[in-house]
Amino acid sequence: MANPGTNTDETTEHRVMHIRFGSGNTERVEEALAALDAGEESEPYLERVYRDVESLHRVTRPKNLELLRTLARERPESIRETARLVGRDVAQVHRNLEELEKLDLIEFESAGPGKPKRPIVWYDEIAVELPLTAEDGTSEDHVEA
Repeated sequence: MANPGTNTDETTEHRVMHIRFGSGNTERVEEALAALDAGEESEPYLERVYRDVESLHRVTRPKNLELLRTLARERPESIRETARLVGRDVAQVHRNLEELEKLDLIEFESAGPGKPKRPIVWYDEIAVELPLTAEDGTSEDHVEA
């Protein structure tokens, strides 16, 4: 099943996935909910929040960023085509794509039994937000998973 934010129409607006460490942007979520309550349309706000540094590190690994860029630009039809586009082994690319799926940054679309799975992204850009201090002025390094 496609993500509700799946960008299937090439003419839709530019979508940004906000990657945050520690806590989400509650102000932005509240604005979107208020707009919905008022019967207004709200711009989509795509956000993933990671509470552990390792997950954030997995997102920003050069090989994973290369895959995300390739998926967004080239829109390959399969894992095998993705591997060919990045010049890497299919098994390695498959492992990296599964990791990105677990991080909720891609999904696999299937055309049916026996058909190759297509890795897709539904956004065009990633904006990483990494606060260096908590709102109360303390260090963020105490955040637990």
